[in-house]
Order: sequence, then C-alpha cells, then structure tokens
Amino acid sequence: MNEQFAVHNTFVIERVYKASPARVFASWADPKLKEQWFTKPDELDFRVGGEERSQGGPPGGPVFTFDARYQDIVPNERIVYTYTLDMDKTRMSISVTTVEFKPEGAGTKLIFTEQGVFLDGHDTPAQREHGTKEMLDKLGKQLENI
Repeated sequence: MNEQFAVHNTFVIERVYKASPARVFASWADPKLKEQWFTKPDELDFRVGGEERSQGGPPGGPVFTFDARYQDIVPNERIVYTYTLDMDKTRMSISVTTVEFKPEGAGTKLIFTEQGVFLDGHDTPAQREHGTKEMLDKLGKQLENI
C-alpha cells in the first residue's frame, strides 16, 4: 500500500505586463483569449459560483483534469477560485488561487498566489510553481499579440 500524505504550500508569482488591467483580466474571463495561453476550457462559466473544467494530456499518456469553481470576481481587480487537479482517477492537488490585477504605470502588475495541498507525492509545490511561471509567461506573449 502506498503511503498517503499531504504537503501544504503557498507560492506567489508576480509579473508586470504592458497591458491595462482590463486587458489582462479579459485574458482570464474570455474563453477565446484564455485558450491562447491556458488549456482550452471544455467549460468556462466565468461568474461567482461558475465552473471551469478542462481535460488534456500527452498522446497515450494520462488525462489531466482541471476542475475549478470561481469564488470571488471583482472585474479588472481580482479573481479567486478553488480547483482540483486529477491525473486519470488520482487526485493530485487541491488549491485556492488568488489573481490580483494592479495598475503599474501604463501596464499591470499581476500577483498570482496559490495555496495548495499536494497529495501523496503525485505533484510537488516546486513543479506546480514552475508550471505556473511558464503559464504566466505564455500569458505575457499572448498579451503582446493582441
């Protein structure tokens, strides 16, 4: 039997984008914009209490399922959501994420805070933080192309 354990971790990532808070916020709220830098959502109901769900993975590999619920939305200022991440039928993690959009000069400072519980060694805080940094870099490239 595999050992079961939970690792709790919080990480904060900051990025400054050369786009207004409204444009950066829209990249999270609009499914057509979001799929350019995040996994294409199978479902995106962007409202408090709404859900976002996506599934994908490498060919022949495991299927990863991102299942989120929006807990708080302040347009152009803040998004708070909870989500689970599963690999096939195995729960990898449960997280609370806050995304803040702060005006900075002519651009936006994005502050991404994730508080996660990583289960049974299926994912680690370091791997999640690394993947999130790559994701936010892709967001920056998408914003440059709008």
